Amino acid sequence: MTYAHGRTCYDADSHIMELPDFLAQYADAETREPLPRIKVPRVGRLATLVEEAELTRKHSDSEVAEMLALGDRLIGGPKGYMALGAFNAAERTQALDLLGFARQLVFATFSESLAFSLDRAIDERYAAARAHNRAMAEFCGNDLRLMGVALLPLDDPQTSLVELEKILRLDLNAVWIPHRPCGGRSPGHNDLDPIWARLAEAGVPFVLHVAGVPLQIDAAWMNTGRAVPTDWLGTGENVRGKDMTSLHQPAETFVGAMVLDGVFERHRALRGGVIELGAGWVPQMLKRLDWIAEIWSKSDPQLKALTRKPSQQIIEHMAFTPYVYEDVGDLIRQSDSRLYLFSSDYPHAEGGRQPLERFSASLAGCDAAAQSHFYSENFARLFGIA
Repeated sequence: MTYAHGRTCYDADSHIMELPDFLAQYADAETREPLPRIKVPRVGRLATLVEEAELTRKHSDSEVAEMLALGDRLIGGPKGYMALGAFNAAERTQALDLLGFARQLVFATFSESLAFSLDRAIDERYAAARAHNRAMAEFCGNDLRLMGVALLPLDDPQTSLVELEKILRLDLNAVWIPHRPCGGRSPGHNDLDPIWARLAEAGVPFVLHVAGVPLQIDAAWMNTGRAVPTDWLGTGENVRGKDMTSLHQPAETFVGAMVLDGVFERHRALRGGVIELGAGWVPQMLKRLDWIAEIWSKSDPQLKALTRKPSQQIIEHMAFTPYVYEDVGDLIRQSDSRLYLFSSDYPHAEGGRQPLERFSASLAGCDAAAQSHFYSENFARLFGIA
């Protein structure tokens, strides 16, 4: 029996845990040397696991046997690099056999920090993305259930268009873009329209994901005259409580700009997802964008030209993954069941050890159609799965 036994379940968020040489292995010869190694935490078992994995590219036979023995309890087992299928494609197939998810999006864990960083030269960003995309295509290439997510910087639209064609030839299933004004442009800028048009034509969604922009708020917000809190891992590099107050805001601004700039009006086949940024903010965003469009259309000809309300555009073109601790049923009651997607975040610990059980509890008051939307149909619509 699988973890998802009895239901069709598409997983909108999972990850590969990149080994230190992940990018170097797949980089162009001329860019291999400048690309840094992926920085991997070296605490506990990771102090030796990473070195061993770089040599063997897999877990030991005994470790694999222990994880397979968990059966349908695998999702509650080891996380991160220690999880089954964290960095080995054949092991990921074994993990999916136990999890029972019919499809699973696969995102980077660390590579995006190089491809999207404003601290790196633009050509280095594209080089990192190109290497990542080749590696991701190979990782997902032998299991149709695995749907690889490409990285695509948007800082130079012409280069992005060239890289997009390479992504499409790799048969990757979604394109992760940074949710910031890239190259000083709004996502609705004329220079980016060819990219949206090509994605729409190819039927490949764009996605925004946590870490597409810096995770942490400005350091001044943490200055209280007292010790700065650590993150949940006990370090200071990841999300802390106060960071969560605004983690979603750049994505909300990005989506709002796309809508108000008319991107979905011009590209009716374009689809997009917002992943691992929560969804509690979505119902109010719909209401806010609707009254913005209504009020400011009196002075903004572009808003007056919209043929559909912003809320309608977002419902038709986009979907969002709630955190496991959010009340999905309540979000649906406030908005629309077509907006939300199931995700496990495997093998990251943030997805929890009982995501299906927790989501099912919050969906208990919803009808069968709404639950089907959440677990499979919204994903299938976004990715054109029959």
